[in-house]
Amino acid sequence: MRGFRPDKRKQDEGDAGSQFNLRVNLFFFSTFIIFCVIIIRLAILQFVEGPELKEMETGGQIKNFPLQPIRGSILDASGTPIAYSTPSQALYLTLMKDYSNSDRGKENRPEIEKLAQEMVDVFNRYGDPKAEKMTVEDVIKAMDLNFNKQPGYEPRRIKANLSSKEVAYFMEHKSQYPGVEIVEESERKYSEDRIAVQTIGYLREFKGQKDLDKYKAIDQQNKTQKDPGLIYSEQEKVGVDGLEMMFQDELRGKNGYINIPISPQNMANGVPTMVPPQKGYNIHSTIHKDIQLAAQQAIIDQLKWLHTNPVSGKLHTNAKTGYAVAMEVDTGNVVAMASIPDYDPNVWETGTDDWDSVMSHYRNGTIWPYSSGRSGNNLESTVLLGSTIKPLSVLIGLNEHLFGPNDYYPDQGAAYFGKDNSRVFNSGRKANGSINARKALEKSSNAFMVDWVGEKLFNKYGSKSVEVWDEYMKKFGLGVSTESGLPNEHKGIIEYMNIEQAGSYLAAMAYASFGQSGKYTTLQLAQYATMLANQGTRIKPQLASKIVDQNGKVVKKYGREELNHVEFPQQYWNEVIQGMNTQNLRAFEDFPYDFARKTGTSEQEIYKNGRRDIVDNGVFIAFAPRQNPKLAVAVVIPEGGFGSQSAAPVARKIFDAYDEIYGLDGTPHPKNKDEQEGNGE
Repeated sequence: MRGFRPDKRKQDEGDAGSQFNLRVNLFFFSTFIIFCVIIIRLAILQFVEGPELKEMETGGQIKNFPLQPIRGSILDASGTPIAYSTPSQALYLTLMKDYSNSDRGKENRPEIEKLAQEMVDVFNRYGDPKAEKMTVEDVIKAMDLNFNKQPGYEPRRIKANLSSKEVAYFMEHKSQYPGVEIVEESERKYSEDRIAVQTIGYLREFKGQKDLDKYKAIDQQNKTQKDPGLIYSEQEKVGVDGLEMMFQDELRGKNGYINIPISPQNMANGVPTMVPPQKGYNIHSTIHKDIQLAAQQAIIDQLKWLHTNPVSGKLHTNAKTGYAVAMEVDTGNVVAMASIPDYDPNVWETGTDDWDSVMSHYRNGTIWPYSSGRSGNNLESTVLLGSTIKPLSVLIGLNEHLFGPNDYYPDQGAAYFGKDNSRVFNSGRKANGSINARKALEKSSNAFMVDWVGEKLFNKYGSKSVEVWDEYMKKFGLGVSTESGLPNEHKGIIEYMNIEQAGSYLAAMAYASFGQSGKYTTLQLAQYATMLANQGTRIKPQLASKIVDQNGKVVKKYGREELNHVEFPQQYWNEVIQGMNTQNLRAFEDFPYDFARKTGTSEQEIYKNGRRDIVDNGVFIAFAPRQNPKLAVAVVIPEGGFGSQSAAPVARKIFDAYDEIYGLDGTPHPKNKDEQEGNGE
């Protein structure tokens, strides 16, 4: 008989009890979790999904109808508005019933016709007597009763530009007109003085601009945007060029919207409520209207002068365009950016019967070569630099130890290079004799640049010479973006990389050395001139000084921004800046400041009537004063001939205008009023 073991039995009973307790604990814990989930879900149903479910219970939902945002202003440096929005009031109507041609709608038609008649009576009684009268038929058409243009719930724009009396009447009798809202709208206006037209930019409807990267992204965001105030409507006006586009987000503000409860039939099902638009910020531009207008007028006057006064024995009637940029050396502030011809920017709002004339030059020629004006022989705004490249050529030669400051070159008036003995002459084939780098720059010797820069750089680096040259160009902002922030900025056309066109690496370097292998924008030239004045520091061109809200509070300030710096020995800078001393500039004969300058005359091939010809473009860069420079200026006159006679006079007037407003020595020098009147200015 097997013996009984009491210890084993007690152990089994203990194990069973433990398992039972574990199951009970698990049961209560699971029950607790389930109750927590139920409580959380009930909270979500009550506080989060409750309103939506309530709408579903009644068969309706809320739709938002966007109202146009009220755009902020763009002001010049003196605080003068250049682009601004003028407020107006419009009457909108939300249809509270079906008035369509359906059986149900026809029953309600007398009611809406009565409302239309009442509106017309109010318009006739309180509206502007000079405005075109609206008829009952006009109002019925605006109501879009058959939903041809809009869904049933969307408010209809019945009348714009209400008079103050019309606004007062409808506001006072609001209870009599359910569904009627007075909505503030705005119309974009631009200064009639045509201040920096292409730099400021213009507006177009959002629906036509979705191919632009900025608005393509916004269109995608529209689909997931939760804030109704940030949703762009199809008809909303947006900036598509210049500062209008550059500061689109800041200028726009937020659109308003009308909250409309709607029924399953897509009709308004309750009283709409309105959230008014929030006006955008104001942009204070660095452009100063007086300096800008002086630059524009200087170009216009100079073009007329070139058409009527022979230069080097001929008139320059094909000089039909001109471009100028003035940029502060210390701050980078662009105080003038002129692209001529320009146009009245208000045509984007009011329209014109001559769009062809506008479309040929509506873009900014100081940053973009297309649709920004063409010379008589169809040359664009980006031209070869000509001799204005020579300060950089000399710097490169010195820094690469191709020659020293005290080395002298025997200038015989021409340089020969390559197996075919190609020749490059000095202007007028003038032989300058024994000259060092400083004198070569002052005399603008092509021969020096070809023999001692282009050819020596090729001898040092061979086929890599174009890459070395390109690296220097880009460090000085030639061939890269200026980083101004303006949309559609062109990087220039680099031709020295086209070895097939040049014929050889040596030829490419030879032509590059005296400015015949790169086409750049006027803004790039101005930034380059500023970098020379700053002795190696490239700074960002600033188009805005600050952004402020509608209460005048500063939201953001802009200041000097350094992009890159190039280190050269101080002696090299001294040689170049002293060498920028072009002589016999009649336009600057009585200029009260010592200043650094370089004229340029770039040759460009054209083909006319099947024949090849060469035309000269006028180019000019300068900064003043030479010591402690304040302002840098770049001017380009395609087909203007010598830069000293076409571009330099424009620069002089810009320097004078700046001196009058700000002072080239830091103290403004306004002209005497009697002197101005005596000179007919």
